[in-house]
Amino acid sequence: MIHPALGLLELSSIAVGIRVGDAMVKRSPVEVIYAGTVHPGKYLVLVVGAVAHVEEALPAGREAGAAVLLDEIYLPDVHPDVVAAFRGARGEGVGEALGIVETCTAAAILGAADRGVKGAEVELLELRIADHLGGKAYCLFSGPLADIEAAVEAAVAGLRADQLVSQVVIPRLHEEMADNLTSGSEFLPRVRSS
Repeated sequence: MIHPALGLLELSSIAVGIRVGDAMVKRSPVEVIYAGTVHPGKYLVLVVGAVAHVEEALPAGREAGAAVLLDEIYLPDVHPDVVAAFRGARGEGVGEALGIVETCTAAAILGAADRGVKGAEVELLELRIADHLGGKAYCLFSGPLADIEAAVEAAVAGLRADQLVSQVVIPRLHEEMADNLTSGSEFLPRVRSS
């Protein structure tokens, strides 16, 4: 099955980001565009659609926002689990091991998550991007230890040194920590609801 292409531009200016989104949809008939602010004052423009349309839209965005472009990703055959996680889907629970990849940009984590789920038989447990993270992003992989190690290795293989914040593999995550992760990853909402 061929999945749609995904392209994301991450910009340091909100005003220019709006211009970038406009330029992209004027250049190409992408199926979907999502654009908006994320912490700390960055602007993301995400386009999804046919490979040819996303490939045509990205250069228009790069040109319109070159001076403030922080990072970008183009995934011509994005894994459906990445799309689901990006939309807020969460995995069921932590398996034998947990893999964590943390990046300093949203664009970098999308590529890392895609490489991880394509590189091993793992579940993408969670994907968090920018908001309430100081602009950073992370993904969690769940599964057998050997697969988690392979997924994390594949995920970070495509990252530049300045994109990677940290990578961690935890075998046999303690049950209480696993419960915390599957209940939600934001600290204050969890404290306030207890």
